[in-house]
Amino acid sequence: MSIARGQRLKGPERKAQIIDVATDLIGERGYWGVSIQDIATRCAITDTAVLHHFGSKESLLLAVLESRDERDRRALADLLGLARSELYDRLPQVTLVDFCDALVQRNASQPAIVALYAVLDAEALNPDHPAHRYFQERERLVIKSFARTASELPLEPRERGRLVLSLMDGLQLRWLRDRSIDLLTQWRLISDRLLC
Repeated sequence: MSIARGQRLKGPERKAQIIDVATDLIGERGYWGVSIQDIATRCAITDTAVLHHFGSKESLLLAVLESRDERDRRALADLLGLARSELYDRLPQVTLVDFCDALVQRNASQPAIVALYAVLDAEALNPDHPAHRYFQERERLVIKSFARTASELPLEPRERGRLVLSLMDGLQLRWLRDRSIDLLTQWRLISDRLLC
């Protein structure tokens, strides 16, 4: 969101700007490496204004994650040709391969967001991190989603979900380190050999 310096924004627009800026900064530096002042400065507002909208740095972090999740749900539903409301209800009618392919297509288009989640997921291994429970729950839901898709793999559905998440996370970390890797092509090689 490009905002002219000193431009006055309405509440929802300002909140969206703060979330976008926080997303970028946290993706670059991690949660612990960013202050409310850093975010305020980039938004050309005061730290009090940031806190007015979110109350705390922890609440802002959760708003960043929720905003990204909502955008990803919409994009994933579009890639699968489903209404957003159908996304999780119709998963048993979507193959595991198609579901994963859509996820990787989405992630390949947003490396900064993949980096944000990778950094935060690692930081949130610490039980004191404000997103610790968020990432525990997110992992549970992702595994459940993979488990609910149609698949011929001879694995119990939750085992299948854990395997797929591990493969995807591992490949994405390699890709974040070496952007010459074509994420989607590499994923399709893995998928063809291991998921079909």
